[in-house]
Amino acid sequence: MMCGGTSATQPATAETQAIADKVKSQLEEKENKKFPVFKAVKFRSQVVAGMNYLIKVQVDEDDFVHIRVFESLPHENKPVALTSYQTNKSRHDELTYF
Repeated sequence: MMCGGTSATQPATAETQAIADKVKSQLEEKENKKFPVFKAVKFRSQVVAGMNYLIKVQVDEDDFVHIRVFESLPHENKPVALTSYQTNKSRHDELTYF
């Protein structure tokens, strides 16, 4: 990974799912709907003054959402935050920085 650049797209891990779960309620509030499925499938990461995660989340059989999540440095003691998202994505949409 180049400094400041994002990592290659990788399969989601248990850690990725945990991060996505922390911002699920933030996304549901912004979209004003509940997601019965919220499964992280792929992710990219970016080291900044903390960590950005780009995560592809399956929210229905053929419906996906791309979310950008910021995790601050541990000493800042801030919650994980949903910073941006894109809806109406498909299984085959590439996970790119937004």
